[in-house]
Amino acid sequence: LYIALLSVHGLFLGIYQFIICVKSEWQECSSFSPPATVVLLLFLIFESLLFAVFTAVMFFTQVCAIWTDETGIEQLKKEAASWEKKSRWRSIQAVFGRFSISWFSPFTMPPLPSKTHSYMYAV
Repeated sequence: LYIALLSVHGLFLGIYQFIICVKSEWQECSSFSPPATVVLLLFLIFESLLFAVFTAVMFFTQVCAIWTDETGIEQLKKEAASWEKKSRWRSIQAVFGRFSISWFSPFTMPPLPSKTHSYMYAV
């Protein structure tokens, strides 16, 4: 998720810089020549678009697997589950923990192990 968001941010920055360069007619836009600047900006825009699409698809694929409580292989086989499926919300909580705004922060530390969830941590 974070890489997809940063790639979208890079995409907007590249497009913004391209617009600024076109408006200033490539004067004082870059220390490189205008053709080199165009090539570099187009490469940056293309690369950030590819990374954004790839990582967003991977993120949503993983969230879908958690949501349905099945792996991609199990979904392709279309076999009946041999386990008791949890509710969708409980599946999300099993992976991310109790809902908190810290879900969206890459700097949050995982919670300390408790007796009920000790299976999640190696001792």
